[in-house]
Amino acid sequence: MEIGDSLSENDLARVVDAFYDRVRSDAELGPIFNKAIGDWETHLRKLTDFWSSVMLTSGRYKGQPMAAHFQHASNMTPAAFSRWLALWRETTSALLPPDEAAAMLAKAERIAESLSLGIAFQQTVGASPTTRLASVKHAASAQ
Repeated sequence: MEIGDSLSENDLARVVDAFYDRVRSDAELGPIFNKAIGDWETHLRKLTDFWSSVMLTSGRYKGQPMAAHFQHASNMTPAAFSRWLALWRETTSALLPPDEAAAMLAKAERIAESLSLGIAFQQTVGASPTTRLASVKHAASAQ
């Protein structure tokens, strides 16, 4: 059985809501996220759409997560990523069967790595996020 066959939209919404409840009250991550997010209800729905697209290939998410995170790069430290993943692991393990929890953790680990590498690259090169995004779009369209 494929993970998408057993994982539901309802499961994803429960995980996202429970996870960000933990994040918001976490001593390390709470101050970072609470400062960055003004409208949690809207943000949680966007994150549920994101995870629906990632796990169920629904295509509901239409954003640009890398660009959205560039403005918070100074807070996206290896320790913050580790804490984020630890809370994700705890939440998915508590709410989902083991196979589904493992699949969601694997995706989260790849997402964290991608964001971390993208931010490190942007900081190393020193280009603005807008310039970096424009050059990535240009390179993609030239192929």
